[in-house]
Amino acid sequence: MVRQVDFSKVALQLAQATLHQQVYDLLLNTVQQVVPCDASALLQFQGEQLKPLAIKGLMPDSLGRRFNISEHPRLEAICSAKQALQFAHDCPLPDPYDGLLLAKEGDIPVHACLGLPLLDGDLLLGVLTFDSLNASAFNNISSETLNKLQALCSAHFKIALQLAQYKHHAQQSTALVQELNREALTRDGGEIIGQSPAIQTLKNDIQLVAGSNFSVLILGETGVGKELVARNIHLHSARNDQPLIHLNCASLPENLAESEFFGHAKGAFTGAQNARQGKFQLADGGTIFLDEIGELPLAMQSKLLRVLQSGEIQTVGEDTLKYVDVRVVAATNRDLKKEVAQGRFRADLYHRLSVYPIKVPPLRKREHDVTLLAGYFIEQTARKLGIKQLKLSTEAQLLLNQYGWPGNVRELEHVISRSALKAMQSQWQNPIVTITREHCDLMPQIQQNVTTSEQNIVDYAANQSLKKTVESLQYNLITEQLKLHNYNWAAVARALDLDRANLVRLAKRLGINIKKTL
Repeated sequence: MVRQVDFSKVALQLAQATLHQQVYDLLLNTVQQVVPCDASALLQFQGEQLKPLAIKGLMPDSLGRRFNISEHPRLEAICSAKQALQFAHDCPLPDPYDGLLLAKEGDIPVHACLGLPLLDGDLLLGVLTFDSLNASAFNNISSETLNKLQALCSAHFKIALQLAQYKHHAQQSTALVQELNREALTRDGGEIIGQSPAIQTLKNDIQLVAGSNFSVLILGETGVGKELVARNIHLHSARNDQPLIHLNCASLPENLAESEFFGHAKGAFTGAQNARQGKFQLADGGTIFLDEIGELPLAMQSKLLRVLQSGEIQTVGEDTLKYVDVRVVAATNRDLKKEVAQGRFRADLYHRLSVYPIKVPPLRKREHDVTLLAGYFIEQTARKLGIKQLKLSTEAQLLLNQYGWPGNVRELEHVISRSALKAMQSQWQNPIVTITREHCDLMPQIQQNVTTSEQNIVDYAANQSLKKTVESLQYNLITEQLKLHNYNWAAVARALDLDRANLVRLAKRLGINIKKTL
């Protein structure tokens, strides 16, 4: 029996949903009244990907996934269609939601699958997908009903997207807003994943300061994503079509720092066989991102201050001054106020850089974002490893959400990569690879490691000479600090209050393997 639908009621509910803050969830709820199912999703089309905006009946990490259309034949077919597309219950094409339905563990058995492309004329805006474990669930929905539903949903989805754009970019035209959003979201690593209040505050700060030319100082722990914030500031600024130049201040040899910043003329110093532009010349008209600004030598700090004050730079080996128009975004995981008080950072430079400071929250303060980020990294890892479908077990999700994440988002990415490799090895014959709790080798807390090391030293000292005890203490302390600071020797020297050269010599004498990070 063909179902009868009151479309005047549906249209009214869609109109009310479009004006609501939870617009995408309400749109999906309304549509499910017409197409009852076990799982549904509303996805936005973004270049070569589909981004979930709302889900029902799917694992929570699905919201963090980004589906490459070319890798999912069913989604590709829906995106290419002009009308509703229903797949035969025995369709051999793999389902993108295999293993992700809340109502079913493992492969989806024979089931009903329906897709609606959401269009603005010939322009694809997004898609609606419906899955039901009842293979005949959609048989009684007429083509006329689906066509009307498609037209209504397309119109209201278009309005919802436009309202969201106007809210964030009221001063710009719709066309420019769409182009900026598309660029920011499709560029590798351009999207900030998360829905927590802390991340919403961060996104608001980025939107607020991006349109200005103010210098920005990004603060936060190691691994929180400070470079990602800098990229978003540039992408949402009026300079987004100009270069974004990255310079890591911690990796600069002090004798070459000025050349890296401002360039050098041919023959300016031994080895300068050709003239070379500096990072500020390359960034002219755009943005320069000075990562780990707290590591910048004092001699260079005064020269950077001159650029911030007047835009003047002087190439090494030349007498003439040049002028550049560069926005400076800097980042550090150090307390620069404390560095200023201790004479290691210029107060005037600090105030020039921190016209608008932005604090990036650590992952442990981003409630529920771990699940979304895990979904994002899982989809990336599955693509790299050639896994058809990769998922997290419920127990693994619980474990990840309970962990403290001292290494923040970077640590989560590495944990997912390692866990996926282990899961793939143990389940190589399965079409769906599941990361379980046992695959997640989370690192013990640093404080626990230090306490254990200290106890080992005490036990060792009871049976050794004073010299060997001191050397053992030095060895353990230096290696712990190297791990803590990601083998950044300058940072370790400051933490231990030692000269860097003396620290390196001591480490060599103790037999510590010398690693260099760029």
